[in-house]
Parts: sequence; C-alpha cells; structure tokens
Amino acid sequence: MSHPITAAADRSRAIPAHTGARLDAIRVALTTLGDESRRLERIGFELPLARCHEQRRYWSFLHALYSLPVDTATPASGVDGEWPCR
Repeated sequence: MSHPITAAADRSRAIPAHTGARLDAIRVALTTLGDESRRLERIGFELPLARCHEQRRYWSFLHALYSLPVDTATPASGVDGEWPCR
C-alpha cells in the first residue's frame, strides 16, 4: 500500500462505527484529495497526481459502497474495523 496523499485519506485509520460518521470521513478524504489534485496539477507533478487520482478512485468506490442501503451493503463475513481492500 502506498502512503496516503492526505491525512484524511489514510487507510490505516479505523472505520467509524456510525454510518453518518463513516460517510463524513469518506467525504472529507475525497474533498482533501480533490484539493490536493488541483494543487498538484497546477504545479505539474505528474507522478504524485497519478497517485492522488488512484486514491480518489478508491475513496469514490467506498463512498458508493457505503452509500448503499444497509441491507444490501452487509458484508458476508462481518466488519473487522478496517477499510476494505487494504
């Protein structure tokens, strides 16, 4: 796993237990990564920009996953307190 571009996008953090807090954490990660992406684009740093894009895709997927109604998003093996796909 690569290092997080922003502190809010750190996958080693625990997943918040409450649905609203979980979605808030994901939105903050997406917002900070969007801001960082614009900054990297202005500067012209291509490799960090590609890493940022990769992390934005991951957090966008999580946003879609955790935005599903609870009954359709229930994991088969239960939640272990970590972000998926580490």
